[in-house]
Amino acid sequence: MTRRSLLAASVVVAAIGAVVAVLGGRVVTPALAQKPLHLVLTPSQKPTDLLAAGEEFGQALGKLVGVRTGAYQSKRSADGWRLLQAMASKTAPDWLWQIPAVQVLRQVWVQQYTLDACGREVIWRDARTHGLPPGRTMLLSPYDTDARHSEKRGRGWTGYKVHVTETCDNTDTGPDAAQPPNLIINVATTHAAVDDSSMTMPIHTALAQQELLPAEHLMDAGYASAAHLLDCHEKHQVRLISPVRGDHSPQARARNGYQRDAFAIDFDAQQATCPQGKVSTTWNQARYNGEDVVVVTFPSSTCIPCPARAQCTTSKQRRRQLTLRPRHLHEALRDARVEQTTQAWKDRYRHRAGIEGTISQATHLTGIRHARYAGIDKVHLEHIFAAVALNLIRLNAWWLGVPMQRTRTTHLARLGLSLAA
Repeated sequence: MTRRSLLAASVVVAAIGAVVAVLGGRVVTPALAQKPLHLVLTPSQKPTDLLAAGEEFGQALGKLVGVRTGAYQSKRSADGWRLLQAMASKTAPDWLWQIPAVQVLRQVWVQQYTLDACGREVIWRDARTHGLPPGRTMLLSPYDTDARHSEKRGRGWTGYKVHVTETCDNTDTGPDAAQPPNLIINVATTHAAVDDSSMTMPIHTALAQQELLPAEHLMDAGYASAAHLLDCHEKHQVRLISPVRGDHSPQARARNGYQRDAFAIDFDAQQATCPQGKVSTTWNQARYNGEDVVVVTFPSSTCIPCPARAQCTTSKQRRRQLTLRPRHLHEALRDARVEQTTQAWKDRYRHRAGIEGTISQATHLTGIRHARYAGIDKVHLEHIFAAVALNLIRLNAWWLGVPMQRTRTTHLARLGLSLAA
């Protein structure tokens, strides 16, 4: 059975077990016709008694689920659909929708199934024809409704992400035995579909609440943007040191054309000048991907006869158009790109490599890549325990005078050093 069918089977078992007693005391599906199962809820029993009844019914029904494929999948999908319709009827109690298993059933059926063109048969949702929900809302397990799916560098996983922040004061001139070791001071846990950039400001807010804000914060490239550089400085007085994304226009990728930085931008006059000395004619405020932008356009009468048009644009309209960020973001991004090319910035950013060693240590010593519990709150607590364990290991080594291990040198690097000697 596929992962989707296993999810559907588990959810419908839990939901049917929770509500079968209220909807007439008996449920007989086409697949279960040979062995009808029924439960009765007496008037003296409370809605909370459905938990025990649901567990008993689910165990009996579960023996028959997951052993058939093909036509049985369509029958199961229809069973869940009819169950939801029955609970939506006027005769069904309102509190049925408050049962967690029912909420999961409804969400899974909306995400995984739909009706055919005739409105009669329940069918799988097709990504191209019907569309599927985004990864941040897609349920993948009825046992852990907080887990989500994500991919990184071609590898996918279902679960969570952990964001670790540690001090790096003991790395400026090499490890100093007299100074305390670098310690983890913040741990943030999200589901897997949350991108790193959306956690930049929450991490700084958490550090501010604990009065642990640094003067400088070295972060991975996935966390930084022009807005984050300014927000960290203005709201928390923190200098964010992180590589910012470069120009990804076709001209920049080809490395033989006029990139965006080749144009002189005058925000006061609201115009741009191209490398050939021509001036734009339109300057329009717009919204793109939920963000404010400025669209600058050069006239066709100037671009078409230009001898450098092939290096500037391949647009069918045969004219160049620039999409710029607002002035404060544009200038911040420009300055950051210039600064990160300097040797002083590179030397400072080298210290961020220490966090990779921390992640490796957490992976091998605490098994942090595998969640032992279900639910984001419990997983977050597990991550905190892992961070505490690493801090204790480091403090114990420092108190006992155990020197820090040197970074491992690869065989290729050792060969290069031997040849250089």
